[in-house]
Amino acid sequence: MANCFLCPRKCGADRSITAGLCGAREVPLVARCMLHHWEEPFLSGTRGSGAVFFSGCNLGCVYCQNHEIRDGGIGTPMSTEALAQAYLSLQEQRAHNINLVTAAPYVPNVARSIELARKQGLHLPVVYNSSGYELAETLRMLDGLVDIYLPDWKYVSPLLSGKFSNAPDYGEIAERAILEMHRQVGDLVINEEGIAIRGLAIRHLVLPGCVDDSRRVLDQIVTRLPASTAVSIMSQYTPQEHVTTFPLNRRVTDREYERVISYATDIGLYNILIQRKDSAQSIYTPDFTDTK
Repeated sequence: MANCFLCPRKCGADRSITAGLCGAREVPLVARCMLHHWEEPFLSGTRGSGAVFFSGCNLGCVYCQNHEIRDGGIGTPMSTEALAQAYLSLQEQRAHNINLVTAAPYVPNVARSIELARKQGLHLPVVYNSSGYELAETLRMLDGLVDIYLPDWKYVSPLLSGKFSNAPDYGEIAERAILEMHRQVGDLVINEEGIAIRGLAIRHLVLPGCVDDSRRVLDQIVTRLPASTAVSIMSQYTPQEHVTTFPLNRRVTDREYERVISYATDIGLYNILIQRKDSAQSIYTPDFTDTK
């Protein structure tokens, strides 16, 4: 892939020769394929979400829970055919869906792999699980292939996004990307078993000391999207050992989380998923060094 401009970084790397700023080379690197039981209930259900964790990321979040794979250093190279077979294997394991986690560096490859898997019998909904830092024009390659978009909307403040994720333009980029996602799939649709089959669900992780920006994110959602938009407001922030800077060196307090939830309902959002506080544990983060 010469002169890569797939993501907002637009680093122009020739990924056939060297990695881009995301850490990714030309062939997708997959850290793990597994049944993931700790996603939102409408994804994990009773049998698990068929998660495919891609290695590499175009954000540099200092608090990243998946930092082992963020820089593209762990994983197995997988061709289009191998990816398609991985999806079909997860389907055979009775996953509720195929959950593509941080696949942004590999969108053209992923699009081809979904097309191939569909031809070979894949019938599960495909979830695109994203940081939100995506180009709308790149997402259009997935139009008609992805059933469910699950983006983060981390920040509005360029100060916070610059400081914590090295992306001062995150807020405006994420807004355009999420609007494109909603254009493609609409509001979240859940079947009689409580499992999502199509639509958009936005994740927002409440960060310690950042309640005001959480409110600004929710303001943007209710202003730019229907009040029926599904929003998963997460309390699971877990300080990583390497993060020693206040306030990211502590967990979110009950009071902080409650203030964000209360604000969401006050401004008219009503399709909200509230997370139990005990989700802020390391057991909810896969071990990417375990190759079993």
